[in-house]
Amino acid sequence: MFPLQSVLLPGAVLPLHVFEDRYRALVERCLAESEDFGVVLIDRGSEVGGGERRTEVGTRARIVQAEQAPDGRWGVLAVGIGRIRVDQWLPDTPYPLAAVEDWPDPDPGPGIDEALASSMVRLRRLLGLLAELGDPVPPDPVVVDDASPSLSSYRLVGWSPLGDLDRQRLLATPDVPDRLIRLDALLDEEEQVCRVRLAGA
Repeated sequence: MFPLQSVLLPGAVLPLHVFEDRYRALVERCLAESEDFGVVLIDRGSEVGGGERRTEVGTRARIVQAEQAPDGRWGVLAVGIGRIRVDQWLPDTPYPLAAVEDWPDPDPGPGIDEALASSMVRLRRLLGLLAELGDPVPPDPVVVDDASPSLSSYRLVGWSPLGDLDRQRLLATPDVPDRLIRLDALLDEEEQVCRVRLAGA
């Protein structure tokens, strides 16, 4: 397990600069055994040294590129491949360990394409307002037609201008329809703030 002070969503890319001995050992094991590792958000404490408080929902990550520097540090590129739930934290020896289970989204049922399209419209409208205000915005979201509803929902979350606590709550939402409802509410709140700013209030 790799606790971080940021949220990794399924389908997202995670660049890592690995310098602590325990996480260097984790990377070496994953590469040697072709194993994945889990990423969870630290909601209190620091990434360095241990003793932090960790969330119980995270993402399984797979290393797709790794390069080791002469001093032993690793540059790693990983990708989130699915949601996990922590059943039990184990002793942090030689690195954080946990018993986890995969936690995929259930079938979202009918009407999900319309819900995803509606959330995309909200997001693009919000990003347009932010750009008008001169705030930094990500590149225009691109719809990938062959993505599953679950992956599409996570991509919308990833493109949205949200903090890590909101991203974590959306990651932990049990299913796609509920995730989109909660995301829409957050986007609507942000849009209202933008419109107030544009009005000069």
